[in-house]
Amino acid sequence: MKKVKRDSYNGILGGVCEGLGEYFSIDPIIIRLIFISFSLMLGGGILTYIIAWIIIPDRY
Repeated sequence: MKKVKRDSYNGILGGVCEGLGEYFSIDPIIIRLIFISFSLMLGGGILTYIIAWIIIPDRY
C-alpha cells in the first residue's frame, strides 16, 4: 500500500511536491506548476500547500 510522504531532504520547500510527484509517479515540476497556477488564478494554492505541508508526514 502506497502512502503519501513529504520528501524534505530532496524537496525544495518542505518536500510536498516531491512527495506528491513520487506518489502519483509524475515529475514534481508538474505538481509545482499546478500549485503556482492555483496561486495565481484562485489564490488558494499557497493555503493548500501550507495545509499539505502540515498534514502530510515527513519521510525522514
